[in-house]
Amino acid sequence: MRTWTAQITSKGRPEDVLGVLTDPAACGRWAPIDFDVEGLDGDRLVTGSRARVVGRIAGQRCSFDVDVIAADASGLKLLASGPIVLDVQYELSEAQSGSEVTAKVAVAGSRGFTGRLIAQATDALLAAGALRHAVTRLAREADVAVAA
Repeated sequence: MRTWTAQITSKGRPEDVLGVLTDPAACGRWAPIDFDVEGLDGDRLVTGSRARVVGRIAGQRCSFDVDVIAADASGLKLLASGPIVLDVQYELSEAQSGSEVTAKVAVAGSRGFTGRLIAQATDALLAAGALRHAVTRLAREADVAVAA
């Protein structure tokens, strides 16, 4: 299992950042890959919610069952299971100028040839800075929410 980490300071308070993290429409603006959310009860990710996300990685259509383990003032933790398993954490803490955001993505559990291909492509995207760029866009999105 490989874990990737990125950190940034946002002008938004932790609750502002959490609002962006748990809004599926906002996620589409900052996430590193395009995806559609299916089967989410409600309009936000909350602790205990489940959904399916569908997108493309390495030219392959992929779907993941997403279980939200925690969505609270300390951040968002979810597990996305599909051809690979993504253990995703966004840790939030107060900072003098807003919030510290630490994102961690662990890639594991590939199944079969396609799973290995998707795991390698995901690792390559993360190695190329996709997570760093995603948290930068996330922080900008939260900053806009504060300014509004």
